[in-house]
Amino acid sequence: MDSAVTKDVRGRRSFDELIADRRGIFDAQHYRGQIEAIAEACVRALRSGNKVLWCGNGGSAAEAQHMAAELSGRFLRERPGLASEALSVNTSTLTAVANDFGYDAIFARQIEAFAKPGDVVIALTTSGNSRNVVLALEAARRKGAVAVAFTGNGGGKIAAAADLVLLGPDGYSAIVQEVHQVMAHILCDLIEQRIIFGD
Repeated sequence: MDSAVTKDVRGRRSFDELIADRRGIFDAQHYRGQIEAIAEACVRALRSGNKVLWCGNGGSAAEAQHMAAELSGRFLRERPGLASEALSVNTSTLTAVANDFGYDAIFARQIEAFAKPGDVVIALTTSGNSRNVVLALEAARRKGAVAVAFTGNGGGKIAAAADLVLLGPDGYSAIVQEVHQVMAHILCDLIEQRIIFGD
Protein backbone atom coordinates (compact mmCIF):
# COMPACT_ATOMS: atom_id res chain seq x y z
CA MET A 1 0.00 0.00 0.00
CA ASP A 2 1.26 3.47 -0.84
CA SER A 3 2.60 5.19 2.27
CA ALA A 4 0.63 8.40 1.64
CA VAL A 5 -2.57 6.39 1.32
CA THR A 6 -1.69 4.41 4.47
CA LYS A 7 -1.22 7.61 6.47
CA ASP A 8 -4.60 8.93 5.28
CA VAL A 9 -6.70 5.87 6.13
CA ARG A 10 -5.23 4.22 9.23
CA GLY A 11 -6.57 6.69 11.79
CA ARG A 12 -10.07 6.88 13.27
CA ARG A 13 -12.63 7.82 10.62
CA SER A 14 -16.40 8.32 10.62
CA PHE A 15 -19.01 6.44 8.62
CA ASP A 16 -19.47 9.46 6.34
CA GLU A 17 -15.74 9.57 5.63
CA LEU A 18 -15.73 5.85 4.82
CA ILE A 19 -18.68 6.28 2.46
CA ALA A 20 -16.95 9.22 0.79
CA ASP A 21 -14.03 6.93 -0.06
CA ARG A 22 -16.43 4.93 -2.21
CA ARG A 23 -17.68 7.75 -4.42
CA GLY A 24 -15.90 6.15 -7.39
CA ILE A 25 -18.34 3.23 -7.31
CA PHE A 26 -21.08 5.59 -8.46
CA ASP A 27 -19.14 7.36 -11.24
CA ALA A 28 -21.20 5.67 -13.94
CA GLN A 29 -20.13 7.84 -16.84
CA HIS A 30 -16.47 7.09 -16.18
CA TYR A 31 -17.04 3.32 -16.39
CA ARG A 32 -19.82 3.01 -18.98
CA GLY A 33 -17.73 2.99 -22.15
CA GLN A 34 -15.03 0.81 -20.61
CA ILE A 35 -17.47 -1.88 -19.46
CA GLU A 36 -19.43 -1.80 -22.73
CA ALA A 37 -16.23 -2.43 -24.72
CA ILE A 38 -15.16 -5.28 -22.43
CA ALA A 39 -18.64 -6.83 -22.59
CA GLU A 40 -18.56 -6.68 -26.39
CA ALA A 41 -15.19 -8.45 -26.48
CA CYS A 42 -16.39 -11.17 -24.09
CA VAL A 43 -19.64 -11.76 -25.98
CA ARG A 44 -17.79 -11.96 -29.28
CA ALA A 45 -15.41 -14.53 -27.80
CA LEU A 46 -18.13 -16.65 -26.20
CA ARG A 47 -20.32 -16.66 -29.31
CA SER A 48 -17.32 -17.85 -31.32
CA GLY A 49 -16.65 -20.80 -29.02
CA ASN A 50 -13.84 -19.10 -27.14
CA LYS A 51 -13.48 -18.56 -23.40
CA VAL A 52 -12.91 -15.91 -20.77
CA LEU A 53 -9.96 -16.49 -18.40
CA TRP A 54 -9.50 -14.48 -15.20
CA CYS A 55 -6.49 -13.93 -12.91
CA GLY A 56 -5.38 -11.86 -9.95
CA ASN A 57 -3.69 -12.06 -6.53
CA GLY A 58 -5.26 -12.17 -3.07
CA GLY A 59 -8.64 -10.43 -3.07
CA SER A 60 -8.38 -10.08 -6.83
CA ALA A 61 -7.88 -13.85 -7.10
CA ALA A 62 -11.08 -14.33 -5.13
CA GLU A 63 -12.81 -11.87 -7.44
CA ALA A 64 -11.49 -13.74 -10.49
CA GLN A 65 -12.93 -17.00 -9.15
CA HIS A 66 -16.21 -15.29 -8.28
CA MET A 67 -16.70 -13.83 -11.77
CA ALA A 68 -15.65 -16.99 -13.58
CA ALA A 69 -18.33 -18.81 -11.58
CA GLU A 70 -20.96 -16.20 -12.49
CA LEU A 71 -20.33 -16.95 -16.17
CA SER A 72 -19.73 -20.70 -16.11
CA GLY A 73 -22.65 -21.23 -13.72
CA ARG A 74 -25.16 -18.44 -14.06
CA PHE A 75 -25.61 -14.87 -12.98
CA LEU A 76 -29.38 -14.16 -12.95
CA ARG A 77 -30.93 -16.04 -15.86
CA GLU A 78 -31.33 -19.61 -17.03
CA ARG A 79 -28.94 -20.27 -19.94
CA PRO A 80 -26.22 -22.67 -21.02
CA GLY A 81 -22.94 -22.42 -19.12
CA LEU A 82 -20.37 -20.05 -20.58
CA ALA A 83 -16.71 -21.03 -20.92
CA SER A 84 -14.97 -19.11 -18.15
CA GLU A 85 -12.28 -20.10 -15.65
CA ALA A 86 -10.04 -18.52 -13.04
CA LEU A 87 -6.32 -19.32 -13.27
CA SER A 88 -5.82 -19.24 -9.50
CA VAL A 89 -7.74 -22.41 -8.64
CA ASN A 90 -5.39 -25.27 -9.57
CA THR A 91 -2.97 -25.44 -6.66
CA SER A 92 -0.82 -28.15 -8.24
CA THR A 93 -0.28 -26.01 -11.34
CA LEU A 94 0.30 -22.84 -9.32
CA THR A 95 2.86 -24.42 -7.01
CA ALA A 96 4.62 -26.35 -9.79
CA VAL A 97 4.99 -23.27 -11.97
CA ALA A 98 6.04 -21.11 -9.02
CA ASN A 99 8.62 -23.72 -8.01
CA ASP A 100 10.00 -24.32 -11.51
CA PHE A 101 9.70 -20.87 -13.11
CA GLY A 102 9.07 -18.41 -10.26
CA TYR A 103 5.92 -16.80 -8.91
CA ASP A 104 5.87 -14.17 -11.66
CA ALA A 105 5.11 -16.92 -14.20
CA ILE A 106 2.11 -18.55 -12.49
CA PHE A 107 -0.50 -17.04 -14.82
CA ALA A 108 1.55 -16.48 -17.98
CA ARG A 109 2.53 -20.14 -18.10
CA GLN A 110 -1.11 -21.22 -17.90
CA ILE A 111 -2.06 -18.75 -20.61
CA GLU A 112 0.68 -20.17 -22.82
CA ALA A 113 -0.84 -23.61 -22.22
CA PHE A 114 -4.56 -22.88 -22.44
CA ALA A 115 -5.31 -19.61 -24.22
CA LYS A 116 -6.30 -19.58 -27.88
CA PRO A 117 -6.64 -16.73 -30.38
CA GLY A 118 -9.93 -14.99 -29.75
CA ASP A 119 -10.09 -15.80 -26.03
CA VAL A 120 -10.37 -12.97 -23.49
CA VAL A 121 -7.98 -12.79 -20.53
CA ILE A 122 -9.07 -10.47 -17.70
CA ALA A 123 -6.39 -9.60 -15.15
CA LEU A 124 -7.29 -7.81 -11.92
CA THR A 125 -4.79 -5.73 -9.96
CA THR A 126 -5.53 -2.80 -7.66
CA SER A 127 -2.10 -1.25 -8.12
CA GLY A 128 -1.70 -2.07 -11.79
CA ASN A 129 1.85 -3.19 -11.10
CA SER A 130 1.65 -6.82 -9.97
CA ARG A 131 4.27 -8.42 -12.17
CA ASN A 132 2.56 -11.78 -12.56
CA VAL A 133 -0.63 -10.20 -13.91
CA VAL A 134 1.30 -7.86 -16.22
CA LEU A 135 3.13 -10.89 -17.62
CA ALA A 136 -0.23 -12.67 -17.96
CA LEU A 137 -1.56 -9.99 -20.30
CA GLU A 138 1.67 -9.91 -22.26
CA ALA A 139 1.31 -13.68 -22.74
CA ALA A 140 -2.34 -13.22 -23.72
CA ARG A 141 -1.39 -10.81 -26.49
CA ARG A 142 1.26 -13.21 -27.79
CA LYS A 143 -1.41 -15.91 -27.98
CA GLY A 144 -3.79 -13.65 -29.90
CA ALA A 145 -6.21 -13.27 -26.98
CA VAL A 146 -7.85 -10.00 -26.01
CA ALA A 147 -6.00 -8.63 -22.97
CA VAL A 148 -8.22 -6.84 -20.42
CA ALA A 149 -7.05 -5.09 -17.25
CA PHE A 150 -9.17 -4.22 -14.23
CA THR A 151 -6.91 -1.80 -12.40
CA GLY A 152 -6.82 1.44 -10.42
CA ASN A 153 -4.49 4.16 -9.20
CA GLY A 154 -3.81 5.59 -12.63
CA GLY A 155 -3.53 2.25 -14.40
CA GLY A 156 0.01 1.23 -13.53
CA LYS A 157 2.19 -0.90 -15.78
CA ILE A 158 -0.64 -3.23 -16.73
CA ALA A 159 -2.45 -0.54 -18.70
CA ALA A 160 0.27 -0.64 -21.36
CA ALA A 161 -0.08 -4.44 -21.64
CA ALA A 162 -3.87 -4.33 -22.09
CA ASP A 163 -6.10 -3.95 -25.13
CA LEU A 164 -8.99 -2.80 -22.92
CA VAL A 165 -8.86 -1.24 -19.45
CA LEU A 166 -11.37 -0.79 -16.64
CA LEU A 167 -9.67 2.00 -14.71
CA GLY A 168 -10.88 2.10 -11.12
CA PRO A 169 -10.32 4.92 -8.66
CA ASP A 170 -7.20 6.04 -6.86
CA GLY A 171 -7.04 4.75 -3.31
CA TYR A 172 -6.25 1.79 -1.12
CA SER A 173 -6.83 -1.76 -2.32
CA ALA A 174 -10.26 -2.29 -0.73
CA ILE A 175 -11.73 0.72 -2.53
CA VAL A 176 -10.42 -0.39 -5.91
CA GLN A 177 -11.60 -3.96 -5.31
CA GLU A 178 -15.11 -2.76 -4.44
CA VAL A 179 -15.35 -0.85 -7.71
CA HIS A 180 -14.00 -3.89 -9.56
CA GLN A 181 -16.69 -6.08 -8.00
CA VAL A 182 -19.54 -3.73 -8.88
CA MET A 183 -18.30 -3.27 -12.44
CA ALA A 184 -17.58 -6.97 -12.90
CA HIS A 185 -21.13 -7.81 -11.80
CA ILE A 186 -22.45 -5.32 -14.35
CA LEU A 187 -20.15 -6.90 -16.93
CA CYS A 188 -21.53 -10.38 -16.18
CA ASP A 189 -25.10 -9.09 -16.43
CA LEU A 190 -24.45 -7.44 -19.80
CA ILE A 191 -22.74 -10.56 -21.15
CA GLU A 192 -25.60 -12.76 -19.99
CA GLN A 193 -28.26 -10.50 -21.46
CA ARG A 194 -26.54 -10.31 -24.83
CA ILE A 195 -25.95 -14.05 -24.98
CA ILE A 196 -29.63 -14.71 -24.25
CA PHE A 197 -31.41 -11.83 -25.95
CA GLY A 198 -28.91 -10.72 -28.59
CA ASP A 199 -27.56 -7.20 -29.10
